[in-house]
Amino acid sequence: MLTIESWLADLIPDRGIIYWLYVANYLLALAFAVSEIFRSRTSQGSIAWILSLLILPFPMTLVYAIFGLKLFDDYAAVQTHSGRVLRKVRAAKTKILDQPATDEWPVLANVSQLPFLGGNEVELLVDGEATFDSIFAGISRAQSTLLIQFYIIHDDELGREFATRLIERANAGVKIYLLYDDVGCFWLPRAYKQRLHDAGINIRGFNHRHRFLRFLGPTRIQYRNHRKIVVVDGKEAWIGGLNVGDEYMGRSKVFGHWRDTHMRLRGPSVLAAELSFREDWQWATGEELTGLPTSTEIAGDESVLIMPTGPADVLESCAIAFDDVIGQTQKRLWIVSPYFVPDVSMETALFAAKMRGVDVRILVPQKPDHRIVWLASIAYANRMVHHGIDVYRYPNGFLHQKVILVDDKLAGVGTVNFDNRSFRINFEITMWFTHERTITAVEKMLKKDFAEANKVDLDRRGSQTVMMRFLTQAARLFSPIL
Repeated sequence: MLTIESWLADLIPDRGIIYWLYVANYLLALAFAVSEIFRSRTSQGSIAWILSLLILPFPMTLVYAIFGLKLFDDYAAVQTHSGRVLRKVRAAKTKILDQPATDEWPVLANVSQLPFLGGNEVELLVDGEATFDSIFAGISRAQSTLLIQFYIIHDDELGREFATRLIERANAGVKIYLLYDDVGCFWLPRAYKQRLHDAGINIRGFNHRHRFLRFLGPTRIQYRNHRKIVVVDGKEAWIGGLNVGDEYMGRSKVFGHWRDTHMRLRGPSVLAAELSFREDWQWATGEELTGLPTSTEIAGDESVLIMPTGPADVLESCAIAFDDVIGQTQKRLWIVSPYFVPDVSMETALFAAKMRGVDVRILVPQKPDHRIVWLASIAYANRMVHHGIDVYRYPNGFLHQKVILVDDKLAGVGTVNFDNRSFRINFEITMWFTHERTITAVEKMLKKDFAEANKVDLDRRGSQTVMMRFLTQAARLFSPIL
């Protein structure tokens, strides 16, 4: 049997070098263990990391660098420098602050460090055609500035149309800032990015100035920037679940119809979307975007709260926000997520809601795109059904929307999946709505989705094979990093 020692001896004949490599690896493992103690958020996870690093320093130092190492301390400084803490005061002075909504949902406001802003026009966009027709029309209207951020951009039919439209606006003198995630866009050709750069578009990866993160490249699968934001001239914004790729238009031969949801905003809430982009851009590039067009013009009668969350937050802000929202439900809690892998606290909140008599419904895809996540979600769905919670599987293509509906009081749409990755690991963004018009529109949309879905019942759950139950439970063990 080939041991690590013999493998290293074949690779590096000098025993002295091998000795110092061992010493360096042990010291690195010790440093990572100490770092985990100082940065610990959950004792279970930290104890697992520390024991693994000390007992098996090779290869756990590499594993920790990929999965556990967190390098976002300077992001908090960016948030402070951006003036986020002064937003409530400024909103009150400009009379766009919706104080009653902010008072009703104080946890959301405190997590966001932003209030509910009134005076917005809101449009619900269902699926890819409606979403990109709206986004492309908005890009065409741009006169001064475009701020654009996507997790995934593909060099396919939609991706090339996207690039062509950006280049057209750049040639018209519009300043364009495009931010992409390095993991999500790993397969995006360099020629595609170079074409945009040559047209004068400022295009950057999220890890652009962080050399260690760039060095890890595709292995740096944690701490992705999962946000999808488009801001036009500081007046309009688009946020939701869709990335730039043909599959999101329903053109994939594997998935077919792609069920997703996006939102278009016009009004003061666009300021908050712009703030989130500016903070990401400054952290990614070191460049502070100044002189951007902003507007507090009243565009409608709806209140919106924009909630950016991520691993740089002092607390696990996304999980806190969703836990609070679920805990306040009295009549109805509808959750739609492509990846339903809740942790213990979220499971507990859902079970408690059901015990209060809340109509708890969960809609997940029937078809998988990431098989391990899909298997884990089956295990969690089975637990929900066992405790009386209604679970539905959407069979018409792939379900990718991230939506939550709470009673008749609150609707949330954004990029957050119902899993540990979105709650604690990724950079995400959620929009919260309180107006009856949007809540009714979301309710109508979800009623149609539930009507087209298949309800999971106890008999169907019990018909799973022993092997299937084993695989789902085994996948569930990996839920903290899925």
